[in-house]
Amino acid sequence: MSDLSSPVAAAVSPDKPRVLIVDDERFNLNTLHGLLKEDHKIMVATGGDQALKAAVTGRPDLILLDINMPGMDGYEVCRRLKEDNLTTGIPIIFITGLADAEDETKGLELGAADYITKPFNLSVVRARVRTQLRLKQQSDLLQSYAFRDGLTGLANRRAFDERATAEWNRCLRAVLPLSAIMIDVDHFKLYNDSYGHARGDECLREVAQALALRVQRAGDLVARYGGEEFVVLLPDADHASALAVGESLRHAVESLGMEHRASKVCDHVTISVGVATVHPSELGGLAPLLERADSMLYACKAAGRNCVTGLDR
Repeated sequence: MSDLSSPVAAAVSPDKPRVLIVDDERFNLNTLHGLLKEDHKIMVATGGDQALKAAVTGRPDLILLDINMPGMDGYEVCRRLKEDNLTTGIPIIFITGLADAEDETKGLELGAADYITKPFNLSVVRARVRTQLRLKQQSDLLQSYAFRDGLTGLANRRAFDERATAEWNRCLRAVLPLSAIMIDVDHFKLYNDSYGHARGDECLREVAQALALRVQRAGDLVARYGGEEFVVLLPDADHASALAVGESLRHAVESLGMEHRASKVCDHVTISVGVATVHPSELGGLAPLLERADSMLYACKAAGRNCVTGLDR
């Protein structure tokens, strides 16, 4: 069994559904952990603050949430989870010894998906967990179609805008830096003119794959921003770290060695990279960060392309 003294304890393989159990009573944690561990990746939290952090960092597929806990109760945890764009889509099943219809109504109005009453009926627990995970999987699949770029398989502009807004708000609350990287394939119009649009599409797919392989932190995001332009979001990344990522991305694409004889830079495909870093508390919104990254991209192009240019404010 995992060490349940840890705020976030995980078990089994990462391809299984992730379930976060939140309860301050060890007996309940042990019971639910033992019931679900074989088919799920289990995380546990023993209080409200731990639960909020675990939900953001662990990205569970389902949360089993006790109502009566010291300090922050389950209702307040649920309210905060539903107000945060990063966690609002996670289904919550309340765990409670309360049998009053008013208590159940309150939880459902806050956004809970279901209730499990104590003492546990293990068959009911399994069935309700299975149902909510199936619904979550179906919802995620539909959402993936809406937020995925059809050509490259990366996140699309809509997905980036939503995620960037959520990360901006999170970094603002936590007083963390936020970095953005704007990327443009050098002289891509000339590539299309020389090799045709089918080869151009293949070029973008290969560039996208190279970028995605170099952006590896769980909270980072690489997206197709439009045409031959890509964008990378790096929450809690200072400027030095963001510049290092930018250079890694530039090198990854250059290392592909894709022929581009029409390029005015060199005889293979390259990218220009603009990097900007801000502390959200210093600005009134997300737009200035992207504008700064974009201005750095233009500065990179003016400097001859196939390079990284950055701005730290």
